[in-house]
Amino acid sequence: MGSPIKDSGNQVVFLKHRLNAFMDLLEAIDPEEADLEDIDRMIAIVEEMDAKCREFKNRELKEAE
Repeated sequence: MGSPIKDSGNQVVFLKHRLNAFMDLLEAIDPEEADLEDIDRMIAIVEEMDAKCREFKNRELKEAE
């Protein structure tokens, strides 16, 4: 695991990369052939991005104190 991303610019870049990975996955999935595993993978990516947003927000709040 890498070191924490503290710079807000780098946080945005990280989230953009994850969002692009999600978009690539979404584009690659054929709606007629998508299975539960594909949907679970997409949900996991969205949950990871949500967790990272919360982590970044909490880190900023702690640094502001």
